[in-house]
Amino acid sequence: MGQEPTDYQFRLEDFFPKSLFHKITEARVDHRDKVIKHIEERKRRTKLTRDGKLIILAADHPGRRVTALRNDPIGMGDRYEYLGRVLRVITDEEFDGVMATTDMIEDILIVDYLYKEKTGKSFLDEKVIIGCMNRGGHAGSIHEMEDAFTSYTAQSLKRMNLDGGKMLYRLEPSDHGSLITIRECANAITELSRLGLYAFIEPATVEGREKAYAFRTDLEPLVRDAGAAAALGETSLYTWLKLSYNEDFERVARSTTLPILLLGGPAKESPVDTIKSFAHGMKSAPNVRGAMVGRNVTFVQDDDPRAIAMSLSKIIHEGYSVDQAIEYIVEKRDDGVGFFSSFKK
Repeated sequence: MGQEPTDYQFRLEDFFPKSLFHKITEARVDHRDKVIKHIEERKRRTKLTRDGKLIILAADHPGRRVTALRNDPIGMGDRYEYLGRVLRVITDEEFDGVMATTDMIEDILIVDYLYKEKTGKSFLDEKVIIGCMNRGGHAGSIHEMEDAFTSYTAQSLKRMNLDGGKMLYRLEPSDHGSLITIRECANAITELSRLGLYAFIEPATVEGREKAYAFRTDLEPLVRDAGAAAALGETSLYTWLKLSYNEDFERVARSTTLPILLLGGPAKESPVDTIKSFAHGMKSAPNVRGAMVGRNVTFVQDDDPRAIAMSLSKIIHEGYSVDQAIEYIVEKRDDGVGFFSSFKK
């Protein structure tokens, strides 16, 4: 079994000039009309997937006051670092797309607007862009299980020329807020389907802990969660499930015919465990159709987020083995690092 080399350090500033980062606020203040026009003109895919599979980068954590990264309580609270690492992934033309809250998606769209102004090209054309819908269940709060829809609505997703909406419900059986969130998720799935937009729903049974809720990833709750989520809304034809991987995932996947995206979970020290999980998960059942990845791509110690993301993309779209994916990380490091070089002073 190969292991990824460690004598490498990714330097974000080589890829994402701070001068470009600072232009985002300027565009928000002075060029909103041009940005809105750019959003309306973005070229969407005619089909959600090119080959029936998807890999999507999740960048919605700070919207729920989740900023901790390993031992740093505000590690994901640095927008330059967070946005730059997201851009590092989604500017690869082979990567499928991104899921995030309104502010993050608009940051990405503004950078694309600035890039197109300078180069005449858009890196977001035909990308799948999914808006996060419910972020009101702030981590650590008394109302955490009542995860209100405080970000996108179905109507705003349509207006913003996006492809669908993501939602989360955490079932804590003794907390009435869970029921309220589940009902709102059902309503959102219905509204999205009526507009021809896709719903990506993550159901999770949780257990109370002293400082945080822990997701249950064992077989029984995952099977029950999948069945409950698949039944939400007036139709399931536009619904994709997001489920945590476990070693019994073949049995989990048999609980539904809906397409499933695997979840990466909390940040790990090395990408190898994530690569192994997704490689095994993609082989577990025909309705496992990809992954939604987050911190295990954007913040993997000193490694290049694009290299990690594209190794996972190769597993999903081309059936790479674990060893092939690990080798591809080395091959992909620093690829396209000069993408925004025209913005460097």
